[in-house]
Amino acid sequence: MTLNPMNSEEPAVVDKVPRITNETIAEHREEVLKGARKYIYPLQHSKHRIVVVTLGLASAAAVTFLVYCILGLYHFHQYNTFLYRVTQVVPFPIAKADGNYVSYENYLFELRHYVHYYQSQQQLNFDSTDKQQLERLKHQALSNVIDQAYVKQLAKQDKVSVSGREVDARITEVRNQNRLGSNNKVFSDVLRDYWGWSISDFKRSLKQQILSEKVAAKMDKDANQKAHSALDQLRAGKDFGEIAQAVSEDPGTKANGGDFGFPITKTNPNVPPEVIDAMFRLRPGETSDIVLASPVTSGAPPTLQIVKTTQNDGKTVSAQHIVFNLKDTSLYVQDLKNKIPPQIYTKL
Repeated sequence: MTLNPMNSEEPAVVDKVPRITNETIAEHREEVLKGARKYIYPLQHSKHRIVVVTLGLASAAAVTFLVYCILGLYHFHQYNTFLYRVTQVVPFPIAKADGNYVSYENYLFELRHYVHYYQSQQQLNFDSTDKQQLERLKHQALSNVIDQAYVKQLAKQDKVSVSGREVDARITEVRNQNRLGSNNKVFSDVLRDYWGWSISDFKRSLKQQILSEKVAAKMDKDANQKAHSALDQLRAGKDFGEIAQAVSEDPGTKANGGDFGFPITKTNPNVPPEVIDAMFRLRPGETSDIVLASPVTSGAPPTLQIVKTTQNDGKTVSAQHIVFNLKDTSLYVQDLKNKIPPQIYTKL
């Protein structure tokens, strides 16, 4: 049977298709978009909700993290590695000294190397039997970093600074005298085993030490005046031994005209490394300029010294020195503290 197109119902279907003309195209476009919106709007709403929920979770996580850090640092006084790393990024303050904030990171840097030493070398147990010792270390660390902040302020006032080159020179000076191990690996191992430090940590501590010594040398006008007066007399031709007997402040060598009384090697631990370095640079009969010498015993202040080498064979030297004791920086720090007491933000 053959269908006759003229007799089919197809024209009736075609009649139902809307006629689109230039006048009705806008109307038909709006009808099409209206049909699509019922699928688009729910998707947009879902995306908006995801963004809101994500932001809410992120904010809650940030607040939780902040609360954890604040409680751990200021209430429980934790010093674990995680919180230490956090303080290296987030500048939580622990105190304020002379208008400058003391970062919690500085305090933990000081405390953690104390803790490491006593745990690894003295076998103390801070979790049980030695809690009182830990409390003493915490107070000592906090006191030290506050004092360091005042020293930095004094250095700023007197335009005293320490360059990286000076730190490297001090390390080279000491390494040449075999005081920091025979090689870099031994040096690194000693730092790690004793203090839990890297070489960069050691440089950081050494820089602070050198700064304190330079501040002491800068601020002690009396010692500077005496040292320069003695040096002027030596340059004018006066006898080294006579001047040493008259003005040196080292009771052990003063009576002997400043003579050490024994041959000095580069590794002698009883003579400041800066003094030893100066001695070995001089030819017999030569006198040094004023040398800023670091203390060889813990807690002692630095000194200003003038050195004369009498014998030098490259391995040992015989020498005389004139010593001027510098006032400890703690005296200048205490003066600042009396004027502007520190503010401490936690109770240890």
